[in-house]
Amino acid sequence: MSLNPAQREAVAYCDGPLLVLAGAGSGKTRVITEKIAHLLRIGHAASAVAAITFTNKAAKEMRERVGKLISRDASEALQVSTFHALGLRVMQQEAQHVGLRRGFSILDAEDAFALVKDLAPAGLKPDALDLLRGLIGKAKDNGLDPEEALAAARSPKELQAAELYAAYTRRLRNFNALDFDDLIFLPERLFSTNEEVRTRWQQKLSYLLVDEYQDTNRAQYRLLKHLVGTRGRFTAVGDDDQSIYAWRGANPENLNELARDYPQLKLVKLEQNYRCSGRILRAANAVIANNDHLFEKKLWSAHGEGEPLRVLQCKDETHEAERVAAEIAHLQQTRKTPWSDFAILYRGNFQSRAFEQALRLLRVPYHVSGGTAFFDRAEVRDLLAYLRVLVNPEDDSAFLRIVQTPKRDIGTGTLEKLAQLAGSRGLSMARAADSLEVQKQIAARPAAALANFAEQIKRWRISATSLDAGTLCEKLIQESGYAQHLESTVKDPAARARRFENLKELVDFLKANGKGRDALGDLAAQLALLGNLDRDDNGNAVRLSTLHAAKGLEFRHVWLVGLEDGTLPHEGAINEGRLDEERRLFYVAITRAKETLTLSHAAHKQRFGELLAQKPSRFLDELPAADVVREGDDPERDRAEKRERGQAHLARLAAMLGGPE
Repeated sequence: MSLNPAQREAVAYCDGPLLVLAGAGSGKTRVITEKIAHLLRIGHAASAVAAITFTNKAAKEMRERVGKLISRDASEALQVSTFHALGLRVMQQEAQHVGLRRGFSILDAEDAFALVKDLAPAGLKPDALDLLRGLIGKAKDNGLDPEEALAAARSPKELQAAELYAAYTRRLRNFNALDFDDLIFLPERLFSTNEEVRTRWQQKLSYLLVDEYQDTNRAQYRLLKHLVGTRGRFTAVGDDDQSIYAWRGANPENLNELARDYPQLKLVKLEQNYRCSGRILRAANAVIANNDHLFEKKLWSAHGEGEPLRVLQCKDETHEAERVAAEIAHLQQTRKTPWSDFAILYRGNFQSRAFEQALRLLRVPYHVSGGTAFFDRAEVRDLLAYLRVLVNPEDDSAFLRIVQTPKRDIGTGTLEKLAQLAGSRGLSMARAADSLEVQKQIAARPAAALANFAEQIKRWRISATSLDAGTLCEKLIQESGYAQHLESTVKDPAARARRFENLKELVDFLKANGKGRDALGDLAAQLALLGNLDRDDNGNAVRLSTLHAAKGLEFRHVWLVGLEDGTLPHEGAINEGRLDEERRLFYVAITRAKETLTLSHAAHKQRFGELLAQKPSRFLDELPAADVVREGDDPERDRAEKRERGQAHLARLAAMLGGPE
């Protein structure tokens, strides 16, 4: 399929800053990939072109699609990554400028929270700790170091967070470690204060492309500006109507900032939608028209009118789940379409339970998005902690994870004593465990266990100089006693087999990616960036997903459920007057559907042991009446549909009773 005129214009313009306003389903990924190929054809070196997106999954997809348009060598040289992966690359090359040593660690969210808890006053509840951790992250987003955050504090809580920020930063530097926020904050800070480094990186990149630009935060935008400089050779692709991540710092106002910072900014609108039917698009346009807009656009489709949207009122949550499950089973049977063509979308994860139960009863295969990501699984995190300690002996959080996994006659009391002694001598816990002076001040048995473990770490570190990362990981699994640990602690054979399979997959991944000089250290850092949704394979199953997790996906048939005031829009958003983002979330949900869209709400819901009446979502009133069929509008049609669904339901139950399908 050839590019449409607006797409061709976006691909061809390379002389200055460009904003591509890309509506849902308008082919933005194709525009980015075609533009990368075009840049190489007109003389840009592949290694000097960088494409930035927000998830590893999206980066992988983009690289694969570009790879079909350019040579293998060019594809390998091309820089396609997330913002955080780009920040990691900068830090790996410029570590000395920010007081880091080679082989630094990256603390994941769990480790960072544990560090905040350790430094904060005793007795604080998790919510209070989360708030403090969030305020530290906000300070970094605003480009403030600890001293500047302290000066800017305006409330007791901000003052407490700023003081904790200073202690937190000192501890990170002692660990030779960063947190996720540092991967944007430190490169941006370095570029703003060091002209030589900034110029060198500007010369490295001749052109920058940024996907999902509306999801950038303030720090990411400042980093972008430093990288492109005054020449402004970049393409930003985004859509203010799909900005749904304000809760994690996304700032759609960055779209306006582009126009102010780059007066020569060219704007191209992609308004042809290649996904949805005409009725679905009209509904989406009608809803989002109620928001104020940075840029006006109106999506259109050449796919024809399609079927009307349906609005179902159900008695309660159970009735809603049963109806949706029965309709999916019926539609799949009549249209002979794969299960993966169907999706049930909801506002929060808590809503999935009733739908899971109803689908199981009908033997409908389903997949819930957002399960534990591969690199978040306990056994994978354990082995990665071993690798982190080998790369960075200062990584206390990783050391604490492995020193008792498996058990080594080293108790909590011993570790507290070790931490004390290490702190008084300015040593990491791993280095303190290897100190004869420290060992003498610990009881004989645990001291011997610590000494043995420290010796083992040294032997593994020597092995790491000659083995690839995958082979080293295999060695660690066996020699650390981890395999025996799983055998003895995981009693369920199926669960144990899954854990060993996860370790095998980790080994295979490391063997494929952990080659070359400094590979182990680089891998340990890169793996810390792999997050949720990066390995979310649906297979042939109905997708159950939150609205946030469904962004970027599409399905032939979508059920948007739980549409009550207080759920969507969320009660907090109603009370605080934040309806715009909730409406954008509703818009994103509508535009996931290609052919049919069914919207449902419950008249009553169980809340705190009471059956409470519910008001339909106010957003349902914003749908165009001509494109919507509501239950009750045509009683005869409703009765006929009910009979058809009932007969199909009975037929499916009869078939199931006759044996598995």
